Amino acid sequence: MAYSLNWDLDPIYPGGITSPEFAAKLTLLDEQIKQFAADVTAYDRFTDTDFSQFIALVDAAQTIRSGLGTVVLFVNALYSADYTNPVYRPYQTKVSQLDVAYQAPLNAFAKLLTSFDDDTFAKVLTLPGVNDVAFHLNELRDDASRLLDDRAEELLNNLRLDGLQAWSEHYDTISAGLSMTYTDENGAEQALSAGQALNQLDGYPDNTVRANIMANYEKMWGTAENLAADTINHLAGSRLTEQHAHGYADHLEQPLELNRMSRATLDAMWQMVDDNKHMFKAYFDRKKALLGLDEIGWQDQVAPITNLGDYQPTTLTYDEAAAFVIKNFGKYSPKMAAFAQHAFENQWIEAEDRPGKTPGAWMESVPDIHESRIITTFTGSVNDAATIAHEIGHGFHSSVLTDLPVWRDGYAMNVAETASTFAEMLIADANVQAAKTDAEKVVLLDAKMTNPIAMFLNIHARFIFEDNFYKERANGFVPAARLNELMDNAQQVAFDGILDKRHPHFWASKLHFFIDDVPFYNFPYTFGYLFSQSIYAWAQTQANFEEAYIALLRDTANMSTEELAQKHLGVDLTKPDFWQAGADLVKKDIDEFLALSEQFI
Repeated sequence: MAYSLNWDLDPIYPGGITSPEFAAKLTLLDEQIKQFAADVTAYDRFTDTDFSQFIALVDAAQTIRSGLGTVVLFVNALYSADYTNPVYRPYQTKVSQLDVAYQAPLNAFAKLLTSFDDDTFAKVLTLPGVNDVAFHLNELRDDASRLLDDRAEELLNNLRLDGLQAWSEHYDTISAGLSMTYTDENGAEQALSAGQALNQLDGYPDNTVRANIMANYEKMWGTAENLAADTINHLAGSRLTEQHAHGYADHLEQPLELNRMSRATLDAMWQMVDDNKHMFKAYFDRKKALLGLDEIGWQDQVAPITNLGDYQPTTLTYDEAAAFVIKNFGKYSPKMAAFAQHAFENQWIEAEDRPGKTPGAWMESVPDIHESRIITTFTGSVNDAATIAHEIGHGFHSSVLTDLPVWRDGYAMNVAETASTFAEMLIADANVQAAKTDAEKVVLLDAKMTNPIAMFLNIHARFIFEDNFYKERANGFVPAARLNELMDNAQQVAFDGILDKRHPHFWASKLHFFIDDVPFYNFPYTFGYLFSQSIYAWAQTQANFEEAYIALLRDTANMSTEELAQKHLGVDLTKPDFWQAGADLVKKDIDEFLALSEQFI
């Protein structure tokens, strides 16, 4: 079947950014937020004897949340597919203003929860229409203890538009204005946007050209380092100011709280990573030999192996990648396969390789219509099917929650990365198992190593950098030269000296450091990867894996991370043995890679 490389946004609001339906939705949301604010202010728990008014507030808050999620996705999708187009910026501001306007009455609602005594609140949580979101309401009630007075919270929320959020948007402006050239293997000069250059860094097969792209990419970001340094400093400064105002003890307390995860779990995870990163040295030594390199640079960590024995690299068409994903999802879950096919057939995915798209890939839900949208850039490489599978995994996660209240869809980022990484692993393993020769299997095992390299080494470097940066930022502005030092040091530590040439401007080039809504947008990926490793092993032992897996996903916004793992997997996340199991699976792949590739040295 032929699938479109472009998504269809018309089912959300037809006609693009000037859609009358979209304009009407913005007006409706404004009215709903004002009515919600008035109803929260007027609420009297002593006259609401049957709690019907309280239930109405719970319903209204979720209706607004669903609507806001939909309009934010719509504008973000249009912008991400054409991010050099200035027409979308005013609409980004408008939906952000609505989001901020909603926060004030939501905070007032959270404070209202604290006015109930414990016995009454426990009774309220058992009511129909409330019991399904009891966990979220408990979180709101706990969060209310951190809130300042209403005027101060309103001021903080409004300042966010021209503070935290504005600096995040400013980074997009910087990135959109960057471009570079490189010299290809035929001596011709080629031009790339920042987003296209990032894709080439990961996948260009020629060592010399890849190194040239890396050198020019680093130089390109060097020309923007002062602007990027201003941006990341003001982002972090804004966040630290808010965290201090809300009583957080340090810069990690909030992200851990948002991920419903304990510091003991985080420490256990990183300790395991430190204890096991030595296993990558033998892998990189072998890869260096197979690539014919004297040293490993940043651009080589996931570079494809193309010249190996009689192996001839092939490229997938988009339709072939789609068929491969659907087929292999079906081996574990017919519902996952059906969801993937539906996403392809209904044009939920924007995959065209062209300038002007934002770098990277993401999935966002469209809560009002119970759909998803995915953006990626399909180049036909061996990793592209796994990338698409990753994002479809996110979409499947959301799809199994659509019959639940909106507040049951608010799963944290760390468990959000579990479903996506599990889906990606299915495809990566299927690639390896489908290999017809030893040479092909070596190439595909190497491609499969992309994930553990990212999760054990690359993301650990991000965490080390960001942790140290926030400590220094608490004492004042951190200039670009120091940021380069911090990043270079983090890469040396995380990669355990494996990299001969590093990427000091990675702090500037990586979008994740500039995301405003989730602080420390890094360690949840490593958590999700290792958690999904456990789920993958668990899947082999389940008579009805699909049913058990969906049950786990449906609980992801309804308990802490530690409780989720204990209930569904019977494991303690604060103990090293759980995390070590994930490392052992990686070691198994490395050992197979080394054994099979020996003949090609």
